[in-house]
Amino acid sequence: MSGGLVEGKVALVTGAGKGIGRACALAFAREGAQVLVSDQDAAGCESVAKEIAAAGGVARSKRADVTREDDVAALVADCLSAFGRLDCAHNNAGGPVGGGPVHTLSLAHWHATLELNLSSVFYCLKHEIPVMQRQGAGSIVNTASGAGLIAVPQLGHYAAAKHGVLGLTKAAALENARTGVRVNAVCPGTIDTPTLRAAMQLQPKMGERWLASQPGGRFGTPEEIAEAVVWLSSDRASFVTGESFVVDGGAVMR
Repeated sequence: MSGGLVEGKVALVTGAGKGIGRACALAFAREGAQVLVSDQDAAGCESVAKEIAAAGGVARSKRADVTREDDVAALVADCLSAFGRLDCAHNNAGGPVGGGPVHTLSLAHWHATLELNLSSVFYCLKHEIPVMQRQGAGSIVNTASGAGLIAVPQLGHYAAAKHGVLGLTKAAALENARTGVRVNAVCPGTIDTPTLRAAMQLQPKMGERWLASQPGGRFGTPEEIAEAVVWLSSDRASFVTGESFVVDGGAVMR
């Protein structure tokens, strides 16, 4: 694993036990980075770290609940202890909790969704940015969503959180325009992940509607999101900051 887009860099990926996070951790390693693989599922992130090592890469796993600031602080500290620096951070953990019309959402689902999707990104930025500022360089990619750009009925709390991620990303990008730290967001469309497959099994007709809504007639793959994340994290994207990079097969344009 040499000569890649992020050769010699250290990358931290949250929500990396499966789906998009797993694909991104593998892609960072394939492109030459040492990777700290993190997830709330300890077995999941350990499995991905072992997968990277088996392919000849360097990885370490650490369980963390990114809705807890103390866990995020410990995660960044562990990265520095293990690798000595932090060059690329992909703040990816997220997902809706519950759903329904806005006026029926429970406070528990509202708070849990904002904590997981928005507050977690704030905690990560709060602890990653100072490290990168001291280094004089770094790249952060936050996972937003197509739901951060358009209305999503039945998922108003999730859409609100993802719209918030884009606002937070833009503010952090401007604040760091002269520090050497770039901050961007990737906005995946409907991606073929284990979570999506499980939801489609529970609601087959809903899955059919999701597929029918895709302009290209298919869902995206985690690997396609990973390509965008690693490019944004690399020096190839040196003049890109504050961007909301949409990877959705044209879905939000329909």
